[in-house]
Order: sequence, then structure tokens, then C-alpha cells
Amino acid sequence: MKTILSNITEILILLMLLITLLQSGWDKLTDWSGNLSWLKGHFAESPFKNMVPALLGILLVFEIVSGLLCLLGIYQLAFNDDASLALYGAVLSAITLLMLLFGQRIAKDYEGARTIIVYFIPTVFLVFLLSA
Repeated sequence: MKTILSNITEILILLMLLITLLQSGWDKLTDWSGNLSWLKGHFAESPFKNMVPALLGILLVFEIVSGLLCLLGIYQLAFNDDASLALYGAVLSAITLLMLLFGQRIAKDYEGARTIIVYFIPTVFLVFLLSA
């Protein structure tokens, strides 16, 4: 219990990322065609218009791997006081969020881009905490 409490901030942010990224990845897996259809329309006027299926697949992999690393990082922090997998999960989550942010900016969805920043700020704070 002492290890959990001494790492509670990191664990809570990892839980946020775990929920966010695994849910998003799960949604892409279970509703691939719906997501693909929406994203094709979203990027219809962008340089990505012909790359949507490939980019969606790449994003899916990043979200799932990021979420799983966050899950394993929580376990390591809670039971072994080891932050290595948590740091990898946080960094990969930040990269994933940057990919999403880039896509929203390219699609000129500035409101969507702003929403991603809400997730990005605590993620960068987590990277700071885990690498200090």
C-alpha cells in the first residue's frame, strides 16, 4: 500500500491514459467502418485524404500499445516501485496524442485540437514526474 500511495499521482494519470487510449482503440476495433467513414469525411480536404485507412491503423496500434504500457506501468509502480514501463507508456501516449493533434490541425478542426491538449498537458507532466 505504501508503494501505491507514494506513486499515486503517477498511477492516477496512467489510469486516465489507460482508459482514454484503450477505449479509443477498442472503439476503432469494434467500429472500424464507422470510424473510417467519419475520418474520410473529416480529412476530405486535407493532404491525408488518400491515407486515412493506413493512418487509422497506425493510430490504432499506437493507442493499444500505449494503453497496455500504461497498464503494465501501473502494475510495476504499485508492486515493484519501478517506473520504467510507466515512463515508456507515458512517452508513447504523448506521441500518440501529438499524432492526434497534428491530424486535427491538418483537418483544421481547431476545437478538436484544443480537446487533445487537455489530455496532453497531464501526459507531459507525467513524463516529467517519471523521468525526474
